[in-house]
Amino acid sequence: MFETFMINAFETSAIVAIVSGVVGFFTVLRGAAFAAHAIPNGAFAGAAGASLLGISKLVGLGVFALVGAVLIAALGRRSRSDVATALTVALLLGLGDLFLSRSEEYSAQVFALLFGDILGVASYQIVPTALLGLACILVILMLYRPLLLSSVVPDVAEARGISPRWMDLAFLIILALVTTMAVPIVGAFLIFSLLIGPAAAARAFTDRPLPAMVMSSCIALVVVWAAIAVSYTTNLPVGFFVGSFSGLCYGLGRGWAIWGDRLRMSGRPAG
Repeated sequence: MFETFMINAFETSAIVAIVSGVVGFFTVLRGAAFAAHAIPNGAFAGAAGASLLGISKLVGLGVFALVGAVLIAALGRRSRSDVATALTVALLLGLGDLFLSRSEEYSAQVFALLFGDILGVASYQIVPTALLGLACILVILMLYRPLLLSSVVPDVAEARGISPRWMDLAFLIILALVTTMAVPIVGAFLIFSLLIGPAAAARAFTDRPLPAMVMSSCIALVVVWAAIAVSYTTNLPVGFFVGSFSGLCYGLGRGWAIWGDRLRMSGRPAG
């Protein structure tokens, strides 16, 4: 359980989980789940293109994640960016299909970019992951107040001079950073589970922003560490347990919220 590759897995997954919990809170709050699904899938095409050109996959991921974020922000309309998001991910995935058809990349490496390879993380990947994670947290801290205000009451934010389009773009760039950090570790599909499940569960337990972000990160950390441990002992895919545990946490959160609503309706304190 405590071999070098397991320690690497626990360390890098902890970074991804903490950052995903913080960014996931705003993802759920802004109703940006579709974008959080689309950008990592579109960025996968960048990794395929980078492989074709013989350059670092991290560079390809970052470029295509940023391109996807800018396209969604530029083509989307206020409170209605689903069409722009769908068209963007369709375009990027089409490019990914083209790149893969021209590449001789080993299929296991492509599979790892989609579903992750947590147990195969090398020591040299920890520092870049930590730096990208730190960049995400710093941007969130700098934009915390306007980002929170534009997420909760966008009309009031606009009246105070906060541009909704600039906030949308800033948040999508944050998602692009998270994608670049997380896809080589947990894959394009699984980062979606860590962004949405723990944050949605945390919001069911509390409606206070800072406690919700802390709780979201803690839930994400427990989910990914438990998934790694159970996967190691059962020899089953980590992704299966990440998705299942995230869904279970959300189910528990919804159950707690429903129970609290019923207590309030009956006039009793909710504990």
